[in-house]
Amino acid sequence: MNRPAAANLEQDLAAAGFLLLGGFATDGSVAVPPLAGGKQARSLLLIGSTGPSIWPALTASPEYRSGQADPLDRYTRRALLEIAEASSYEPVFPFEGPPYYPFQQWAMKCGGFSQSPLGVLAHHDYGPWSGFRAAFLSVEVYTGPEAADADGPCPTCTDAPCLTVCPVGAVTVHEGYEVTDCRDHLAASRDLDCWSGCLARRACPFGQQHRQSQATAGFHMESFVGLSK
Repeated sequence: MNRPAAANLEQDLAAAGFLLLGGFATDGSVAVPPLAGGKQARSLLLIGSTGPSIWPALTASPEYRSGQADPLDRYTRRALLEIAEASSYEPVFPFEGPPYYPFQQWAMKCGGFSQSPLGVLAHHDYGPWSGFRAAFLSVEVYTGPEAADADGPCPTCTDAPCLTVCPVGAVTVHEGYEVTDCRDHLAASRDLDCWSGCLARRACPFGQQHRQSQATAGFHMESFVGLSK
């Protein structure tokens, strides 16, 4: 896993709308599944995306244009399987299971993330806008950058605007994120501003350049409420 190979991987990921969020050498501190044939993975790379990065690639894909269910998951699987196979990685996906893989633990192991009141992890560069799409496992020893020294942004955020803007109080410092309250509010009317993206998430001052467009947010909201195919 030398640096030229890593650079090529990042180029291939970017061309398909994804990005490399970090990686680590497996050391037993977090659970990592074995490779095919039972071999122990010695490296894990965390693959993600943001709204601006993946939306153009997704909407141009046959998975999106087919009108069938779960276009994002199907596009993610096809595109990342192709990249992983070309680079001799074995991918695992967060939408597969059971068993379901501990992607948030893996992200914290990579560094640069913090737990946010929104239920998602916030990244020091991408804010709350990075989605976890896959992990690439390898038998090779990890030689990439060390885990990011910087913590995620939430511990240093004194204003915490995400805690005050939700119209139904679905995000609080003590209770975290109340999924049912949020979903019921959205389902009540398609005229709500929330359909253009979660107001609490949009209020986060970090990673604003990576936030979802209105079209991207609407796509995810429809899936969340259960209105998409």
